[in-house]
Amino acid sequence: MNNISKNLEPLKNKLRNHSLYGSMDSINDLRIFTSAHVYAVWDFMSLLKFLQIKLTTITIPWMPSLNTTTAKLINEIVAGEETDENESGKPMSHFEMYIESIKSINVKTDQILTNINSLNNLETIEEDIEKLEIKDYVKDFLKFTFSVIKRGKIHEVAAVFTFGREDLIPDMFMPLLEGINSENNELNKLIYYFKRHIEVDGDMHGPMSMEMLSYLCNNDEERILEAKIISEKALLSRISLWDGIESEIKTKKKFYEKV
Repeated sequence: MNNISKNLEPLKNKLRNHSLYGSMDSINDLRIFTSAHVYAVWDFMSLLKFLQIKLTTITIPWMPSLNTTTAKLINEIVAGEETDENESGKPMSHFEMYIESIKSINVKTDQILTNINSLNNLETIEEDIEKLEIKDYVKDFLKFTFSVIKRGKIHEVAAVFTFGREDLIPDMFMPLLEGINSENNELNKLIYYFKRHIEVDGDMHGPMSMEMLSYLCNNDEERILEAKIISEKALLSRISLWDGIESEIKTKKKFYEKV
């Protein structure tokens, strides 16, 4: 895992130092960012639930998991992501927390939720994504996620989950927080979401997912190579998402700065 992580450093550095962070300096910019990023918050849960299905026992009659250590890891991550607490102590998934936080900065979420609710068939999901009225760079990001899930290789899904998501969170969200004015009350919910994600993923879920991936690769050279390749693709997919959001912010900034 250390070798994979080391090989991914150039791509991780591109994300850490992406010019998107410096291009966001207003609430309008943040609205554009969150309206696209919300789909990454959502599709993350499908990666997670795939792993839960494969690594824990969900059949009746119940039987013990093949590896209780890995089952414990994934169940703890699911509990944290699916049933965390918002800033008021109310049980809530991180996706719902994000929706609540972007509504507080006047992002219209009705169409976002309609889009997501329409993606309810894994067999046709690429075609269903293509039909959505969202930016192509968001479609491409979603299609990549579900192509990995549909291929069904558990170590690949775990690699995307680990290196493409959990391991990245502190590196991605810290620059965003640094650019947010914490004295703006509109942003309280969003700041809480970012800080909570940094805390949970950096301190707990990141190391847990690394341990899970190590177990799934089991020192098998072919699996390790496949995990490395798919992790690179996951990081490139995230970079493309960031590129698309930045381009949209720059285009729209020209308009709303004139208004």
